[in-house]
Amino acid sequence: MLRFFSFLLTVLFAATAANAKTLIVYYSYTNNVERVVTELRKQIDADVVEIQPAEKGLDYAANNYAIGSAQIAAIRNNPDDASSYPAIDRVDVNLADYDCIIIGAPLWWSQMAAPLQTYLFQNGAKMAGKKIGLIVSSASSGISGVEADAKRLIPAGDFLSPSLWVKSSQTSGAQSMLADWLKRINYSALSGIADITASDNTDNDVIYTLSGIKLRAESNITPGIYIVNGKKIYMQ
Repeated sequence: MLRFFSFLLTVLFAATAANAKTLIVYYSYTNNVERVVTELRKQIDADVVEIQPAEKGLDYAANNYAIGSAQIAAIRNNPDDASSYPAIDRVDVNLADYDCIIIGAPLWWSQMAAPLQTYLFQNGAKMAGKKIGLIVSSASSGISGVEADAKRLIPAGDFLSPSLWVKSSQTSGAQSMLADWLKRINYSALSGIADITASDNTDNDVIYTLSGIKLRAESNITPGIYIVNGKKIYMQ
């Protein structure tokens, strides 16, 4: 039998359902969330939107984060009033295009950062029925308040459990934390990614198993898009 080369296991295989798409929405003032999102983008295929306050140059850290504290208090006192939320730059994204939305949120005074709350207040209803993942960055405080904000602002979201809490001191180690979290929420299944494993049989053929379907990888296999059982297989 024709011998096959051991198609390198480090080659990227990503098998995705035709329309499964992920959007990452985040806000970051101290750049901790941005670093986490940057690492997350290395592990999953997703579009990204960064929320920006409309008023530029504000020093949120001044006077023990007095500005942020006042914004959070305004929202807490009148959560259903649009005027309670700080203005943000316009965001042009069609949420209907996405099946999964991952939210990267800093914690302010035990709540979700105010600019991100503004975006979710304006768009949370459009996220109904979508898978919602939550990543929270804080110095030390727990994240239950941020989770409560997210569920209040996206009342019909299908929230993934658990949320991921990355303390600011853990940001540099986010790679492994993110990889473990993606497994715990079963991201591969919800995004349409199929599991691929490889093994050698007695004839030294390399057999790849894609969600129960056996594929024989020949030496002349080339990068491209393949269709297996209705799924698109991207081989790079």
